[in-house]
Amino acid sequence: MKWRSSQESGSYSDLRPLREIFAERKEAIAKYVPSDVQAIHQRAIDVLKADSFATMALAGVTTIPSFELPDHNGKRVSSSDLLRKGRLVLCFIRGRWCPFCVGQLEAMNYIAAQIANAGAQTIAISPQTEKQTFFMHDQHRLGFPILVDAGNELARQFGLVYKVPEEQQKLYRSTFINLPFINGDDSWELPIPATYIVDRDGSVLFASSNEDYTERPEPLDILSFLEHCA
Repeated sequence: MKWRSSQESGSYSDLRPLREIFAERKEAIAKYVPSDVQAIHQRAIDVLKADSFATMALAGVTTIPSFELPDHNGKRVSSSDLLRKGRLVLCFIRGRWCPFCVGQLEAMNYIAAQIANAGAQTIAISPQTEKQTFFMHDQHRLGFPILVDAGNELARQFGLVYKVPEEQQKLYRSTFINLPFINGDDSWELPIPATYIVDRDGSVLFASSNEDYTERPEPLDILSFLEHCA
């Protein structure tokens, strides 16, 4: 199944809530993806939920660790430099191969200027290689950087990292989602998607993570939070 990108469809202008956009994608998956394949993905989600993975991750971070990571152009970006300019909206994503990550970043891109007017910068973070990150940034015409979190080292400090189960690894290989190539390592590790709003002192004002990668916070809710948070 091919997911339409913003580049292919012109400028992004889907004003629906993200949950409605995702519901449409889920309907397409239910229609076109074999039920046994869907079951493999659901089992992986269920295992993470049974371990309360997202809850544990949210409980562990009240202040973000300092970091310095390359962006999609190879430029080093540090948290200290970013925070000197204002608040941060950090979005941990899986990669350009994930239609829900693409949908989230396109929706965030649409309101990135409004987020900036509210005194914050939008930053995406992914374990994919710099080349894959560049492709994603360029293809979807993002107006904010994607940082390369090699080996999920930063995501690990947020408690977000898990290993893809064996049966899901086999499925990904069969559908040409080659994570060792995409991420540049053989760990088969990914971050669960998570979004944080970070104050200038590094403290976490808002946090959302979910074992179900098809669920993400609404961009307009993030914007509203920033506009009403003194």
